[in-house]
Amino acid sequence: MKIVLTTTQPDLESELDPRFGRCSYLLVVDPYTLDWQAEPNAGANASGGAGVQTAQFVSAQKVQAVISGDFGPNAFSALEAAEVEMYQFGSCRTAREAIQSFLDGNLQHVGAATRSEGHSKGRSRL
Repeated sequence: MKIVLTTTQPDLESELDPRFGRCSYLLVVDPYTLDWQAEPNAGANASGGAGVQTAQFVSAQKVQAVISGDFGPNAFSALEAAEVEMYQFGSCRTAREAIQSFLDGNLQHVGAATRSEGHSKGRSRL
């Protein structure tokens, strides 16, 4: 089994990144053995479509689930179509904590997009 977590750094002790499409790293982990690899998120600096681009990477990893903070509607649709389960990490702070919560069945399963529009990357929308 493999899962993906959105993180700020490339390791198991990293803080979780709540932004699915614009996370810094994607941590691909076997939750039972804790074998892992980290990939920089190519979608993080995309001018548009970051969620879909990130979802395509996740789908290509042949994972069963992804753990993040929020999933926009396009990312949600792409992951759902790829049959990848989505979970919110809730109060977990690190990847290792989220993995244990996932194994314990304590993460909230996502059944719909958790926000309605994309992140602005810190720019004003005036």
